Amino acid sequence: MKHIQGASITGYVTVLVKGTRPELFFQKCIEQDIIVWNIEKESESTCSGNIKLQDIPNVKNVRRGTHYKLSFTHKHGYPFLMKRFIRKKEVLIGLLLSILLIFFLSNIIWEVRITGVPKDIEEKISEQLADYGIHQGTWSFTLDSPSDIQQNLINDIPELLWVGVQQKGTSFLLEGVEKTIVEEEEVEGPRNLIATKKGVIENMYVSKGLPQVQVNDYVEPGDVLVSGKLQFADEEESDDDEEEKDASYELVAAEGEVIAKTWYETEVSVPLKANYEQLTGESETKYHLKISGTEIPIWGFGDPDYSDIHRERYEKDLYFFNWKLPITLMETTLSEKYYQEVDRSKEEAIDIGIRQAKNELQLRLGPEAEIISENILQESTENGKVKLILYMAVEENIVKHEPIDQGD
Repeated sequence: MKHIQGASITGYVTVLVKGTRPELFFQKCIEQDIIVWNIEKESESTCSGNIKLQDIPNVKNVRRGTHYKLSFTHKHGYPFLMKRFIRKKEVLIGLLLSILLIFFLSNIIWEVRITGVPKDIEEKISEQLADYGIHQGTWSFTLDSPSDIQQNLINDIPELLWVGVQQKGTSFLLEGVEKTIVEEEEVEGPRNLIATKKGVIENMYVSKGLPQVQVNDYVEPGDVLVSGKLQFADEEESDDDEEEKDASYELVAAEGEVIAKTWYETEVSVPLKANYEQLTGESETKYHLKISGTEIPIWGFGDPDYSDIHRERYEKDLYFFNWKLPITLMETTLSEKYYQEVDRSKEEAIDIGIRQAKNELQLRLGPEAEIISENILQESTENGKVKLILYMAVEENIVKHEPIDQGD
């Protein structure tokens, strides 16, 4: 019957009515729109029937002013089952403690696995992870985000080219790729050293080969700096005998460095007004449980009394055994910050622009190049910015290997 569907969920009771013609009491209940079912007349003066738990107050109102006596003999449904269960405090406490224990153990790192790297680098990674506090038995909520751990490992271990960090349940998995030091591919066999850039020769260090230029010579890209073709001292060239001419030379792999002064033109702009955002060091941490997009605060309520706040948020997944729960722990760090506006003079902006241009050029050329001077070719102030065109002189190695064509 549709009208009693779900009664086991909401709960229902069996009512025993005592009095003359007790069935008339249930008739009055029905007239008051109270649902009654399984009515049984047990004797001339007693009758029983089932009513919903929510209708008990209405049944008591019907009984008032009558001679009938009511008693509830049986209770059915989940509300009464839960009530009986709650009364057993020992069982309830034991169940809650068991769930908390399983939850606690499910969010502890029990395995740290490193793959894809040699044994020596694996040991370095393990030591570095231990310094970060990542080891067996670590509470997973105390760990940094995988992206932060990945970046820290790459910064602290130069041999790593890439590392992937992933947490799966109670396992912490790292897959690394060893950095392969790519040396300049040397040309096998006889070769010359040629110039890669325009410049004026400053110094030469030749260990093999015949120098073709001298200090203070100006060279263009492609010019031969050191030749790998050596002429025998005891042989004379003959224009008439080509075979004799070829035999008077020895081909070697030229080796050496040629340091030249080169020039670069670069453009940079620096604003005369700069805004800085700085943290004061004061901060508070709040925690929320995120369930289906809804955040429930569990620690730290309200925002601190800061005029400006910088927020950093981290999400940490929760696990029960190896199952990822649809609940995440949100950690929010609220830091006090303030804004500072700095007015620069034109001279200060020029100095900053020169340093910025030199740093960018140094990054592009590498640590072996040395910037020896800079000159301002053009200077202008537009829209609150100082624009500079700089001409910088650099000392660098301009050598490139080129194979010698030995012909047929």
